[in-house]
Amino acid sequence: MSEKVSGNGGSKRLFYGVLNPVERSNEVLFGLIMVMTFTNSLSTTEAGRADVRSMLIGAVGCNLAWGIIDAVMYFMSSMAERKLSERTVHRVRTADDVEAAREIVAEALPGIILPALSSEDLERIRRHLASLPDDEVRARPTTRDVISALGVFLLVFFCTFPVVFPFIVMTDALAAVSVSNAIATALLFLAGYTLGRHSGNPVRLALAMVAIGLMLVALASALGG
Repeated sequence: MSEKVSGNGGSKRLFYGVLNPVERSNEVLFGLIMVMTFTNSLSTTEAGRADVRSMLIGAVGCNLAWGIIDAVMYFMSSMAERKLSERTVHRVRTADDVEAAREIVAEALPGIILPALSSEDLERIRRHLASLPDDEVRARPTTRDVISALGVFLLVFFCTFPVVFPFIVMTDALAAVSVSNAIATALLFLAGYTLGRHSGNPVRLALAMVAIGLMLVALASALGG
């Protein structure tokens, strides 16, 4: 069950960690892949300013659209998770007996945690869910959901600008592609390193993020993305 069952939470946590490190890294990776499929599609041997302008419009427009789509999907996923939590609490409260309610609680818990819990632990969770006010259990959008969805949009959209900036200030398309790819690679490394700080091996994860990102860009370009 998600922590979202507990309602809105305190105002002190409203703006803290609206996206977890994995979510932030995923959105950065997604945004960078999208924009790099545009920048690397430019024919550097024949590209003129009109071609560069078209590429810039396409890259910005694509990431704008996908930023909106990704934000909406994140919001819908968040609401679906809240609805699932509401349904779980309802099943616990309407179970035929206490043992059945405990089994419902056990089903909702991650498998890696369940073996560490005793019957008393499950009973304590059951009593807690049974005592929650209906207002806290009801699935509804919160300010935190809106802020998180906005964060998804901003991460996807603003990943565009560092990567396309060389094409704005440089007249040599070949050099601009090289600089753009270097910036995108550095951002992939930074996203992986930031995520890796939470897993204990930032350099390895950063290098993996770069490798995976570049392979996905190559795959998307090869498939006409």
